[in-house]
Amino acid sequence: MNTENRGPDSIPEMSEEASRNTLALNPLVGIQGKDLVDSAGILFKAVTNEPRVATEQWLSFVSELGSIVAGKSERAPKAGDKRFSDPAWKDSSLHASLLKAYLAWGEAVNGLVDKTSLSDIDKARAHLVTEILIDAAAPTNAMFTNPAAVRKLIDSGGQSLWHGLKNYFDDLTKNRGMPSMVDTSAFKVGENLAVTPGAVVLRNELLELIQYTPTTTTVKKRPLLVTPPQINKYYALDLSPDKSMVRFLVESGIQTFAISWRNPTAAHRDWGLDTYVAAVDEAVDAAREISGSGDISMMGSCSGGITSTAYFATLGSAVEKKIKNLVLAVCLLDPNSAEDSAFGCLMTPETMRAAKETSRLRGIVDGHDLARMFAWMRPNDLIWNYWVNNYLLGNQPPAFDILYWNADTTRLPAALHGDYLDLYFTNPFVNAGKLTLNDKTVDMGKVKADCYVVAGVTDHITPWKGVYKTAQIMGEGTTFVLSNSGHLQSLLNPPTNPKASFMIAPISADTPDAYLNSAEKRKGSWWLDWRDWLHARSGEEVAAPASLGSARHPTLGAAPGTYVFD
Repeated sequence: MNTENRGPDSIPEMSEEASRNTLALNPLVGIQGKDLVDSAGILFKAVTNEPRVATEQWLSFVSELGSIVAGKSERAPKAGDKRFSDPAWKDSSLHASLLKAYLAWGEAVNGLVDKTSLSDIDKARAHLVTEILIDAAAPTNAMFTNPAAVRKLIDSGGQSLWHGLKNYFDDLTKNRGMPSMVDTSAFKVGENLAVTPGAVVLRNELLELIQYTPTTTTVKKRPLLVTPPQINKYYALDLSPDKSMVRFLVESGIQTFAISWRNPTAAHRDWGLDTYVAAVDEAVDAAREISGSGDISMMGSCSGGITSTAYFATLGSAVEKKIKNLVLAVCLLDPNSAEDSAFGCLMTPETMRAAKETSRLRGIVDGHDLARMFAWMRPNDLIWNYWVNNYLLGNQPPAFDILYWNADTTRLPAALHGDYLDLYFTNPFVNAGKLTLNDKTVDMGKVKADCYVVAGVTDHITPWKGVYKTAQIMGEGTTFVLSNSGHLQSLLNPPTNPKASFMIAPISADTPDAYLNSAEKRKGSWWLDWRDWLHARSGEEVAAPASLGSARHPTLGAAPGTYVFD
C-alpha cells in the first residue's frame, strides 16, 4: 500500500487491504507473546551454536555491499512491495543504494536461518522472528530515510513532525502504544453503522436476537438466522448500507434474524461452548415461533460457523429437526487444516495448553490482546503502514467502516476459549463421539442439511483449502464457493463490487487442486447465486409480517439492541 503519497485514489485500495487484515477467532487464539520470545530464543541459539554459518552470511553481506557501492548490484524489491513505490527509491542514488543494502541484509539474515541445522519447524519459527525484525528495520520506517516523510517535513514547515508526535503520544495513552488503524470519531453504531431497521425480539444472558424489518410485500416463509463470531461484534454483516449483507437479504425477500453476542467479563468465565449452543437453541426456537416455520436456515461465519455446526450436530437424535439449510463462511471445522496458515509453526500442544491455562487464570481472553498479537504476525500491513502514515507523515488514521468494526473487539470467556483450543486435540467434527454438549453427542454422520460453504482464495486466517475440508465434512451435494478475496472480503461482496468473481461447484472427494480445475468460473458476486440458492430452499411465498416479534416474543427495543454497545 502506498502510504507515502496517499491521495483520494488510494482510499479504495486502502479499504481493500484493510479488509484483508481483520481479526478473527482462528489458530492465533492459542498463541501468546511468550511464543514469539521462545522463537527468538531458537534463533539466538542457532547463531551462537553455529558461528561458521553466521560468519559466512556476514561475509556474503559485506561482499554484496561492495557490489552495491560499485554500482554492480541489480537487487530490487519484490513485485508489489509498495513500501518502495516512491520514485526516489529509483531516481536517487543514495536511496537506491540504501534500499539495496537493506534487501541484501534481509536476504543474509534469512539465509542464516536456512543454512542452520535447525529442524523444519524450528526454522519456520525462526523465520517468523527474522521477518518481524527485517520488516521493522525497513528504511521507510525512519523519518530521515523515508523520502516522502522528508518532503512533507519540508513542505509543511515542520508541521507534519508536530502532528506525528501528537499522534504518537495519543496512541501511547489511548491505544496501548500501537499505531491507530482508524479514525473512530467518524463512526457510531446505530447511526451510520448497523442501521438496517429491525428490533430485538429475544434477550437472554448470552445474546440478543434481532429480527429485521421486511422491505418486500411478500417473504419466504423459512427464515435465515445468522450466527456471528464471538470475537468481534455482529455488525460486520451490516456495515454501511452499500455493503450490508443483512440489507441485501431483506431486500431479497428473506426473513432475516441475527444474533448479537454479549461481551463477557471475567464473571462469565464459565460460559463454554455448551452454554453458547444452548443460547443458540433458544434463538432458533424464537425465530421458528415468530416466523411460523417449523425449521430454519442457519448461517455461521468463522467461529460462528463452528458454534452453528456444533449446535446442528447435536440435533441428530432430536425428533424435531430444526435446521433445514446450513451456510458456512470462512469456517474451519477441521482444525488440523489450520496448519496451512501462516501461524501453524507456533501451534503446538504446549502452546495450546499454556494459552488455555492463562485464560483460565484471567477468566477471559481480551480481544485487544489478540489484535496486538495478530498485528505482529503481519507487521507491514498492521503496524508499520500506520506508523508511517500517522507518525512520519503526520496524517490522521483513515476513516473506514471495516477498520472501525475490526477495532471494536470483544472478549472471550475462558471456558469457551478452552473449548475451542480442545478442538485441536479432539477434532470432533471428523471424529464422531469426541464431543458432548448438553448431554448430546456431536456426530456429523447423523445430521443432514443442504449446505453452502464459502471461502476466500487469499484468506490467510482460514485458508481456503481448509474451508474446502469443511465442505467435505458437510457431505455430498454441498455447494462450495471460492471467492476471489480474503477473509472478510469474502463476506462483504455485494453485487455492486466491480472486482468480484468466484468459482463454484458441488463438493466431491477430490482434492482442492482438482476443484480448481473443474469448478465453474463466474464474474460478479456470489451473493446473487446464494440468494437464488436460498430462495429455492426457503419455502413458499407468504405475506410479509405487519409487525416484528410475536405475542410470545414481543419487541424489546430497536436494532441494533443493547449488547452491541457493551
